[in-house]
Amino acid sequence: METIIVKFTEDTIQNNEKIKTAGKIIREGGVVAFPTETVYGLGADALNSRASQKIYAAKGRPSDNPLIVHISNIEDLRKITIEVPEKAKKLAARFWPGPLTMIFEKSEVVPLETTGGLQTVAVRMPNHPIALALIQEGGGFIAAPSANISGRPSPTLAEHVIFDLYGRIPMILDGGLVGIGLESTIVDFSEEIPMILRPGYITKEMIQEVIGEVRVDPWLVAASEEGHPKAPGMKYKHYAPKAQLILVSGVQERVQKKINNLVKEAMEAGKQVGIIGTDETYLEYPYGIVKSIGTRTDEDTIARHLYKILREFDDQKVEIIYSEYFLTPKIGQAIMNRMLKAAGQQVIEV
Repeated sequence: METIIVKFTEDTIQNNEKIKTAGKIIREGGVVAFPTETVYGLGADALNSRASQKIYAAKGRPSDNPLIVHISNIEDLRKITIEVPEKAKKLAARFWPGPLTMIFEKSEVVPLETTGGLQTVAVRMPNHPIALALIQEGGGFIAAPSANISGRPSPTLAEHVIFDLYGRIPMILDGGLVGIGLESTIVDFSEEIPMILRPGYITKEMIQEVIGEVRVDPWLVAASEEGHPKAPGMKYKHYAPKAQLILVSGVQERVQKKINNLVKEAMEAGKQVGIIGTDETYLEYPYGIVKSIGTRTDEDTIARHLYKILREFDDQKVEIIYSEYFLTPKIGQAIMNRMLKAAGQQVIEV
C-alpha cells in the first residue's frame, strides 16, 4: 500500500483539500493517522465495525483493548451514549476540547469492535485544529488509539508514525511535534464514584476541583495480562522501547551513583547502554549514551520528550536503558505510569 504524507502548517488547515481527502478515506471505511495535542492517533469511523477492525490490524493491537472515540461537538455525545452524568458535563465544560477522556454506557450505534467488546465507550474531544477538522470531515466520530505498532512508544512526531506504519495505512497527516506528549487522562463514569483509569495532563486534583470526589484505580501502574481492560493502556505492556528499560529510584546522589555503576557493568559485558537524566543531572553520567529528557523545573518538557527519547535509543541500537525516576509534582504520576509500563515494572530502589 502506498502511504500519502501530507504536511500542514497553521495557515494550511482550514478548507484544505487534503483534509477533505482524509475525511473521505474515513467515511469510506479507511484509516488515517493524524496529530492531536497528546500523541498522534490512528483514526477510522468509530461507528463502522470493519473500519475499527482495520485499526487493530494495522497496529497489531489486541482486539479486547478498547478504542477512544473522538468527537468535535459535545452534542454528539447524545448519539453514542445512553446517559451523560451531570458531573461529566461539568468536566466537559471545563476541559473539552482537551486531553481528557470519559467513559460512559454506550448506545447501540457504537459497535463492540470499537469498544473492545465492552458495553461502555471512551470519548474525548481533542484540542488540535487538524484533529478537529478531520473529525468534522470524517463524519463526526473517529475511533483512534495512538498511531504506532502496539506496545511501542507512542508517536509524538509524524516521523514516528512513518517508521511504524508506512505502507500499512493510506495517509498520514503531519502536524509537527505534539504539544503534550502523553495520552489523555481517562475517567470512568460507568462507576458510582468516578474513577481515574489512566493518569494524564488533567490531574486528579484538577478533576476534584470541578466535581468533588474521584477515585484512582488501584491497578493504575500494573502491567497485568489478566482480565478485560476498560480503557486503553490498562492491560498489556505499553510504550516500550526495544531495549530493556530499568528505572532507578531514591535519593538523587544515590541514584546517579547506582546508574553509573550499573552502566559500567553493562558496558564491560559488551552491552550498548543508554541513560535518561535531566538538564540538571546528565553531566553526572560519564559513560554510555546519555540523553536529557528535560528539566525538573518544567515537567512538561519531560512528558513531551519521553517517547521521542525512547525511540532515539532504538535507532541507536541501545540494548539496555537506565533511567532516573521522575515523580514530579503535577503530572509525575502520569509520566511514571508510562515509564513503569514501558519498563515492565522494573525498578531498583536505592
